[in-house]
Amino acid sequence: MNAADNNLRNYAVITAGYWAFTLTDGAIRMLVVLYFHQLGYTPLTIASLFLFYEFFGIITNLVGGWLGARFGLSSTMHIGMLLQVLALLMLTVPSEYLTIIYVMAAQALSGIAKDLNKMSAKASVKLFVPTAMGNQAGNLLFKWIAILTGSKNTLKGVGFFLGGLLLSLYEFKGALYVLSGCLLLVLLLTWFLLPTDLGKTKTKAKFSQVFAKDPAINYLSAARFFLFASRDVWFVVALPVYLAGNLGWDYSQIGRFFALWIIGYGVLQAITPSLLKNKKGHSPDGKTSQQLAVFLMLLPAAMAVALYNQYDPETVIVTGLSLLAIIFALNSAVHSYLIVEWSDHDKVAMNVGFYYMANAGGRLLGTILSGLIYQQYSLFGCLITSSLLVAAATLLSTKLPRR
Repeated sequence: MNAADNNLRNYAVITAGYWAFTLTDGAIRMLVVLYFHQLGYTPLTIASLFLFYEFFGIITNLVGGWLGARFGLSSTMHIGMLLQVLALLMLTVPSEYLTIIYVMAAQALSGIAKDLNKMSAKASVKLFVPTAMGNQAGNLLFKWIAILTGSKNTLKGVGFFLGGLLLSLYEFKGALYVLSGCLLLVLLLTWFLLPTDLGKTKTKAKFSQVFAKDPAINYLSAARFFLFASRDVWFVVALPVYLAGNLGWDYSQIGRFFALWIIGYGVLQAITPSLLKNKKGHSPDGKTSQQLAVFLMLLPAAMAVALYNQYDPETVIVTGLSLLAIIFALNSAVHSYLIVEWSDHDKVAMNVGFYYMANAGGRLLGTILSGLIYQQYSLFGCLITSSLLVAAATLLSTKLPRR
């Protein structure tokens, strides 16, 4: 097998492992939401079960990049899979032991597993693209990153459906056993198929190297922080509550709507290289990110104005979210490509870890602000805040390198 075929095979194995993990990640979230709703937990209590899931993403990405550089990306990927299996099995205890703190701990483990797996998968793609390809290397990397990122989000939406299906077929414990058994099998297969030294640096990586010193990496990470805070400030808590309380949607309608949105969002990410195809054959740069951020900044502001002027809220929400899926998917895919493209081979794990630490921080900030601002200023305030957060991301994007 020549080098090109070997790189393609490794990329396929990484992608398949990432797909399997993502299905369990989406399924476990839906299982927890539906099962604890059956037990009579309030929506706010159920939401709190995922607080540690988000919080530990910040720590995991910070440490995970360093671990990947020191011990290899295949090792951190498999550690993530093993932790997910343990998180699933933790929830198979009798229901009287499923206290809020216990489930939060299980979700913390699942959050650590998710971010280890994501960091490992995305950073490793850089190692499979031959630098000898010249300018075409950037286009191939963009294509592979977009497929990996887009398919992940699509399969997370499929995972929501899978969780509900398994719950109806095998009940809570049975569904958890099916998911953990399948993921353990994937772990064993990828363990034998991937090289053990994937992404491991030639010299021992120091933890201080995690904090990126390249201005491009720092500005891109800061822009990512505000980008995802801008989405979650109205998407995570405010929107579901608004759909249920103001528009009268039931839980099943809201669940289906979000699942379909995530699937469509993932498909758009996967085909981003085709949608942003440059006439000169160039891959995206900092200017691309800035231009997309400007469009994204205007969208929530326009939705807020429409709601203020008493346009039909259901039409505003559905239309706005459809446009958001397109623009946000393109921007996110470009970001995911740029962080890998701008990283040296020896630093790719640490840079990607640092970048996704900023991503997790933005999601946590957005989640907290979503509840606080919605309580005071309803969805209108959340949308205005979202626009302001994207404005910050736009300003930071002006510092990104141009071709």
